[in-house]
Amino acid sequence: MNDAPRIRSWMLWLPLAAFAGFVVLVMVGLLRPADREVASAMIGKPLPPFDLRPAIPERPGLSRKDFAGGKPRLLNIFASWCIPCAVESSQLDALAKQGVEIDGIAIRDRREDVAAFLARNGNPFARIGADDVSAVQMAIGSSGVPETFVIDGRGVIRYQHIGEIRAGQVPLILRKLKEAEQ
Repeated sequence: MNDAPRIRSWMLWLPLAAFAGFVVLVMVGLLRPADREVASAMIGKPLPPFDLRPAIPERPGLSRKDFAGGKPRLLNIFASWCIPCAVESSQLDALAKQGVEIDGIAIRDRREDVAAFLARNGNPFARIGADDVSAVQMAIGSSGVPETFVIDGRGVIRYQHIGEIRAGQVPLILRKLKEAEQ
């Protein structure tokens, strides 16, 4: 008995079955999209110890002790070479005008480049630390720029916003700051 014709006919249907399986997987992904919220492992943990020199002469540097003053504040990770950082500058300015205290960490940047970036895009920062080798950035769980953290009045990370802050996200940031007061 020769099974070759039966095997050949089964092999003809194999690509169609594989394609049908792929279509089913795509449809499941479209009907149940993945959660886009990234759960940071650092939420609820204190900022690690750090002491950064000033990124520009006009603003003081930044250390962990600056976040222990009893009032929640934002920590924005940015770089002068980062286009989305320039895009979010108007939102940071809007937050600062509403009384939000914002500190910044400039990643792998030169003083003159940070100064030029702030001259072009505004400077909402009370303090700006220079993280020349991204050590603090990595220690707080940031993987890119821009990223913004809500830090409570005891120096504990309460929220991490990945990517630039858009106008529609300002109320979310304000809500997270309010929640960090408790």
